[in-house]
Amino acid sequence: MLSVVIVGGLHADARKAAVARLLTDVPGSVVLHHDLATAAAGTVVRTIRDADGVLSAGETPLVNDCACCALREDLVPELRRLDAAGTLRLAVVELWDSVEPKAMAEVVAAGGLTVTGVITAVDPALVLPYLGNGDDLADRGLAAAATDQRTVADTFARQLEYAPVLAVLDSPEADEEDRELLAQLHPTAHQILIATGRPTLTDPSARRTDPAGTDHSAWFTDPAGPDRSAWFTDRAVPDPSARLTDPAVPHHPARPTDPPHTDHPARPTDPAPTDHPVRPTDPSGTLYPVRPSPRSALARAALAGFDVESAAAAQHPACARLPAEADAHGVSTLVWHRCRPFHPERLYEALEDITCAAARSRGRFWLADKPDVLLHWDAAGGALCVESVGPWLASLPDAAWDMVPPVRRAAAALDWHPEHGDCCQHLVFTSPGLDRDGLERLLESCLLTDAEYAAGRDAWKRLPPAFDTLLEV
Repeated sequence: MLSVVIVGGLHADARKAAVARLLTDVPGSVVLHHDLATAAAGTVVRTIRDADGVLSAGETPLVNDCACCALREDLVPELRRLDAAGTLRLAVVELWDSVEPKAMAEVVAAGGLTVTGVITAVDPALVLPYLGNGDDLADRGLAAAATDQRTVADTFARQLEYAPVLAVLDSPEADEEDRELLAQLHPTAHQILIATGRPTLTDPSARRTDPAGTDHSAWFTDPAGPDRSAWFTDRAVPDPSARLTDPAVPHHPARPTDPPHTDHPARPTDPAPTDHPVRPTDPSGTLYPVRPSPRSALARAALAGFDVESAAAAQHPACARLPAEADAHGVSTLVWHRCRPFHPERLYEALEDITCAAARSRGRFWLADKPDVLLHWDAAGGALCVESVGPWLASLPDAAWDMVPPVRRAAAALDWHPEHGDCCQHLVFTSPGLDRDGLERLLESCLLTDAEYAAGRDAWKRLPPAFDTLLEV
């Protein structure tokens, strides 16, 4: 059966590098891409290509004046056709810039195909600029439909946080703060280093850290010897010792009877052969073999398996896997958890200051005038989206609990309060230069006072409904 991996992201250079790497590393793979940039002409252009070039191209008309809808209608039939051919191992679905992987993964799975991986490609140097970009996609020529009201920031945030695997571009412009921001935004992601126009140097399965978990300096350091980062950068040749850091690639130390590989010790200018693919020549003109390896970290991630339902649950506000407390390299994550509701007016008046306090914030919150409603907080680029996502479990009758997914019940149990059940504030703020103390004071000032809290739910419901406009009540 054909495996399908979805590769997306607004960072086009990183995305294309990740796709090129997969084509090289997985024999029998093709890339299916729908270019939504042609939507103004009434069509979406589809191309299918392999490592040698374009195999086919075609157009599909817009559906309801929506390019993304045309993509949905065309994607599954094309994948089924590729599957029916029986000659391919992997179909890489390269999403157009602003298309979000969650929707496409669900479309592919609903079509009876097997999604084995979802990867978002990221340039760490661009994470903060994109999170801070509140421009509408339409203003940047990135809208997927005439009615698309998303912004650059919120689209990028969802692309980043949905994928369990991040293909991280080896960007010389990125610094420790950039990498730390990326790590704190999605701490459970499997990060895989990739490069533009050349293979990764080490394909680390995760960030290398010191025992405190904060030092990234070992990314380009040979763990068996001195730092050779300049050599790697200049020559783009993998360090053979890096295989020791990849548990999926077996390493067999030389036995006393093993013949040496060369008559002279390996030198920085004469690297030993490697199972990782390399460019045919390096800058000095030395010829190296090109041997595609399905064992690369990115290839393994593409074929590892993906659970669409679990991924959706991990993004649902009631049971989202939110980042944990962190503070390193100038970047902080504040987890704010309280069991008292917000006063609607005071919170509404403080929204701008709270929203702008962090590059990214998300979670669930509880308003006193709507005590039974679970509310979603989703902010990026200085803009906030607030929406109702149904009732708190504490407000449901016992008979209704059987219809609630187990993951939701488990998440509620973690927050359960003897009096309020799962009703709570659980907000997470991540940003460089975060004023943690000031933000906590501001949030605390928006909660009900002791007297307001003691008045009880009937009194809470009579408070001014400041959020009705935002919630379109």
